[in-house]
Amino acid sequence: MRFLPLILRNAWRNRRRTTLTVLSIGISMCLLGLLMAIYHAFYLSDPPPGQALRLVTRHRVSLTFPMPEAYSQRIRHVPGVSGVVIRSWFGGVYKDARDTKNFFARFAVEPEQLFQVYTDLNVPEDQKKAFLSERSACIIGEELAERLNLHLGDRMTIVGDIYPVNLELTVRGIMHNDLQAGSLYFNREYLEQSLTPDRRGTAGMFTILCESPDAVPRVARAIDDMFRNSQYETKTESEAAFSLGFINSMGNVKLFLLSICGAVTFTILLVAGNTMAMTVRERVREMGILKTIGFTPARILTILLGESLAIALTGGTLGYVLGTVMCGAIRKNTPVMFTQIKNLTLGPFVAEICLVVALAIGLLSSLLPAWRASRISIVEALRSTD
Repeated sequence: MRFLPLILRNAWRNRRRTTLTVLSIGISMCLLGLLMAIYHAFYLSDPPPGQALRLVTRHRVSLTFPMPEAYSQRIRHVPGVSGVVIRSWFGGVYKDARDTKNFFARFAVEPEQLFQVYTDLNVPEDQKKAFLSERSACIIGEELAERLNLHLGDRMTIVGDIYPVNLELTVRGIMHNDLQAGSLYFNREYLEQSLTPDRRGTAGMFTILCESPDAVPRVARAIDDMFRNSQYETKTESEAAFSLGFINSMGNVKLFLLSICGAVTFTILLVAGNTMAMTVRERVREMGILKTIGFTPARILTILLGESLAIALTGGTLGYVLGTVMCGAIRKNTPVMFTQIKNLTLGPFVAEICLVVALAIGLLSSLLPAWRASRISIVEALRSTD
């Protein structure tokens, strides 16, 4: 602490260089923090309590293959199952498909079973009753209502594509749930009655509520074993894993995230190392003068390392602030299938990693130049012309 004023004054000596270095580290730490936060949300975070009890059963081959709706009753009798709801992705087009804000999840569901399985939808009781009593009613997420400027009683027209049906829906409820913020649910019976007889009686997926966390893996195995070797084999997985399947369909996302993190860290290490080497080389004569007035090599090394660590820590702090702002922007524009990052944040785990990486960059980038400068002789230092 004795040399802290000297360290800070020296670090701010070349203001342009210091500012650019801090910005470089800050932007890099922002990117690194975002990637680590996304990785943590996808692969390391625990699902919310309500979601942890839910399973999703789909066709073993692909989500695009339908299954018989009769599976619902057979699944309901599996020990450990508390409730089952059929969900079918409707697709369709709302207003202008070219406008990305008009893309959102539209599911045909069984209204009563929906509230039995999704106990955390947080729909006011009067709105819930209105949705249950009206065939053409729908409920939408709070974020979706704000994005599309929809209110209770407003009508929506969705033009079908997967299903040759145009839906005329009335908003009867608003869901106050982060995981369902961009979703729309409507009565499956409305869709079934609008289809030709040969297209009725199928389901896109079954969402299952288990009685306890211990029952989740047992129920998943029992369901898949029940329909093994049938015409419509199933794949049952947790709701979090089901959502993650959309991400994994794009490729090895885990390797992609880790590769970018490594590249960002290595690049900023080179930038910081070059900057520190330039700083030390310009001050060789100064090191000689400090030695003549009694500064030991250890103190000179401490001062130089302190300057680098101060710059790196400032850049890391800036990166954390920028990353927090970016997390807020990502949360507001997250597609509905990526529920893991609906609550994306630079939590303590990610903040600690970014801080350690920033300090490591500051230390590693300056260690060799600082050690060399601290070991140079007084005569050699004073003769330097750099």
